[in-house]
Amino acid sequence: MYDPSQLRTFLAVAQTLSFTRAARRLGLRQSTVSQHVRRLEEATGRQLFTRDTHSVELTEDGEAMLGFARRILAAHEQAAAFFAGKRLGGRLRFGASEDFVLTRLTDILESFRHDHPDVDLELTVELSGTLHKQLDAGKLDLVLAKRRPEDPRGELVWQDDLVWIGAERLRLDPERPVPLIVYPPPGITRALAFEALERRGRAWRVACTSGSLNGLVAAARAGLGVMAHSRGLIPPGLVRVPDRAGLPELGPVDFVLLHGERRASAQDAADALAAAILAGGDRLHRGGRES
Repeated sequence: MYDPSQLRTFLAVAQTLSFTRAARRLGLRQSTVSQHVRRLEEATGRQLFTRDTHSVELTEDGEAMLGFARRILAAHEQAAAFFAGKRLGGRLRFGASEDFVLTRLTDILESFRHDHPDVDLELTVELSGTLHKQLDAGKLDLVLAKRRPEDPRGELVWQDDLVWIGAERLRLDPERPVPLIVYPPPGITRALAFEALERRGRAWRVACTSGSLNGLVAAARAGLGVMAHSRGLIPPGLVRVPDRAGLPELGPVDFVLLHGERRASAQDAADALAAAILAGGDRLHRGGRES
């Protein structure tokens, strides 16, 4: 009843909330993406997206289709692998940025390990900037991380807005430097926060530095300052800083998958994990809002 190619297109649009970015991710024309979504809506008899010239949003039926699409595609891939007689193995060195510590990435990795028990999965959790360096040095096979706006590398998983977050009770004094809670260098959000404040001419000071997301969240919950963070990954207990605080806009941030040097022993496993992350990418940023 449901065409797997249409379901993959649906997931790409649902995760990027953009027909243009979904087309770029899938290597399709935008008209083909629109056609796939239209045919899937015809097959279901339901509208899956509301869209205008400025935005794309999932409908309630679209939200329901997310789970069905993931399960259908997972079953499709498992059947294809079984009847092809192909069993993945080898060592796969996967790096994920600190941003995903509080998300449901573990669900995706657990499913991958269940489906591919012969793959020796080695996980590294680090800052995005550090992961980029390790990938370039040949120390990782696949990375899920942020990229800087000017960096063209990587396969887009989703794009989000960076926002300022802090404790709900926090009040900023406009006459004093902005207290910042940041990752150490080469943290990407650290650099973007500094650049945005300097463009505005707003003074700042570092109130807390930690290489751990849990450390940053603890400092923010204690009211030590504000931090730049993905809107879709705001940790429980923290809220967006209101516009009246006068902080500058931070702009968008891309979360991408990057492949390292194609080691023959890891290539198939890296491709399979990348496909699993792309299929379940909505669970990452949606999971960040759960308590």
